[in-house]
Amino acid sequence: MPAEPLSETPVPVPGADAARARSVELEREIARDPGAFRILTGDRPTGRLHLGHWFGTLRGRVRLQDAGVETFVLVADYQVLTDRDVADHLDAYVRDLVLDYLAAGIDPARSTVFRHSAVPALNQLMLPFLSLVSVAELRRNPTVKDEIAHSRQSAVSGLMFTYPVHQAADILFCGANLVPVGQDQLPHLELTRTIARRFNDRYAPVFPEPEALLSEAPLLLGTDGGKMSKSRGNAIALSATADETARILKGARTDADRHITYDPEHRPEVSSLVLLAALCQDRDPRAVAEEIGDGGAALLKKTVTEAVNEHLAPLRARRAELAADPGHVDQVLRDGNAHANEVADATLTRVSTAMGMRA
Repeated sequence: MPAEPLSETPVPVPGADAARARSVELEREIARDPGAFRILTGDRPTGRLHLGHWFGTLRGRVRLQDAGVETFVLVADYQVLTDRDVADHLDAYVRDLVLDYLAAGIDPARSTVFRHSAVPALNQLMLPFLSLVSVAELRRNPTVKDEIAHSRQSAVSGLMFTYPVHQAADILFCGANLVPVGQDQLPHLELTRTIARRFNDRYAPVFPEPEALLSEAPLLLGTDGGKMSKSRGNAIALSATADETARILKGARTDADRHITYDPEHRPEVSSLVLLAALCQDRDPRAVAEEIGDGGAALLKKTVTEAVNEHLAPLRARRAELAADPGHVDQVLRDGNAHANEVADATLTRVSTAMGMRA
């Protein structure tokens, strides 16, 4: 089969509707045979995980793990450098991230938790993968454009520019065939699929083309009404104390209308708080809003605070217990790094053999 040439035309990205429909089918397939799937997921260690991560990704990862899907969880420490000049407090952030994972229910006996920088063979895949994409394809990636626009660097680095290829190596090194993503990550994943296909066509069939499991993450705004973010100080960390949670929510933005309703389009800040309480209580947000009614912002914030603290109490208790034994986190990473290295070395051997580079 002839190699697929590098193209100056955009890599086609399936629409969100098609990805959503396929995700429904994939959920059925997972229920029937979870052992047929392997997922790669993870986060950059840039601060403590917050409620947006919990409801957006963490719960889903734990659900898939518990269903029997083989799970690789990446602590993407190298990728901290994509949008900043230095990686401050990296070791502390890595430890915080792993503690959040374990407290949330990620089980190292069933999931491989590993640190990117501890797996050299993973990064060696970057070179052949970069040869499979054009500069134009990298430049057009909408997620890269957005990240560059919000970069903290004095100048955009080459690592930022090649971020999608970096992610492709993360996904493909372990042979992941399923990646839980939000809609905004579909272009990244489609480039990963393109790299896998081009390598298989040019050399030998080594990689699966991973599919997107589209996350229906709820839209939770930060307490300032903007995007919830670790770096903006507008989020409630999973590890925050009950008092910290109350203080943060006391300052949350609402509006001038005393009667509380759930209307995300016209009352986004109020509705985000209502939704947060509803998610924590596993209730319909409209019912929560109706119950608060004319209680105004004060009762809304009290309701949300109590709901969040009650919902996170077991997670926070587990986290405190785990934090008291720092050696456990170290062992989780040692074991995860060792397994990830075995997998990455085997993949790199197959890649080198396919490319005719084995001695």
